[in-house]
Amino acid sequence: MVNLIGTYECKADKKGRLMLPSPLKKQLSSVLEEGFVIKRAVFQPCLEIYPMSEWNVLMQKVNKLNRFVKKNNDFIRRFTAGVKKVDLDASGRLLIPKDLHSFAGITNEVVLSSAVNIIEIWDKASYEKAIDDATGDFAQLAEEVMGGENDIPDELS
Repeated sequence: MVNLIGTYECKADKKGRLMLPSPLKKQLSSVLEEGFVIKRAVFQPCLEIYPMSEWNVLMQKVNKLNRFVKKNNDFIRRFTAGVKKVDLDASGRLLIPKDLHSFAGITNEVVLSSAVNIIEIWDKASYEKAIDDATGDFAQLAEEVMGGENDIPDELS
């Protein structure tokens, strides 16, 4: 499993290409040759880049869904809408397909944000807004998501 760290600002050129920042490229060095899958995010107006190994793990879960159940079929269709395989070019650039470029509202300034095992690609203004919007209730969210019972037994209780 890939565990990525960091948030990086970069620029997309007029053709929709962006240079993968070298610290991120180093973290991905073991999976660069496999390529990546880029897709629309489910909950936010951004894109997600999956290393091929991570995508394959996710697809194993999706392939277990019964396609004769309408909601499963609807989910699969929506989840995979616009999915593309992408590779870095010889210069280390990633080409964002035009349809996905439009979906995320990407202009010139881009933020690449690690999200554990994937990379989110955001238009910088949208990223800043999403971070600002989440600030107010982040403490409560952190408590709800991470504040459950400890995995390590408490020897004092």
